[in-house]
Amino acid sequence: MSKECDFCGKKPQTGNLVSHSNIKTKRRFNPNLQRVRHQFPNGQVRTLMVCTRCMRSGALVKPVVRKQI
Repeated sequence: MSKECDFCGKKPQTGNLVSHSNIKTKRRFNPNLQRVRHQFPNGQVRTLMVCTRCMRSGALVKPVVRKQI
């Protein structure tokens, strides 16, 4: 599973975990990725890994769910 947003390309970043005694160790800041279905302009529907910032900004177009009769 990729740790990269399929729209904006956001990836994990590195930084320091700082303890109370100010000891620094390396850590990762992972993006908040969700697996969602996206409908492309040509009508094709695929499941993508998208960060929540792209979902909120409207870059994602969710397909219409049709009810079974």
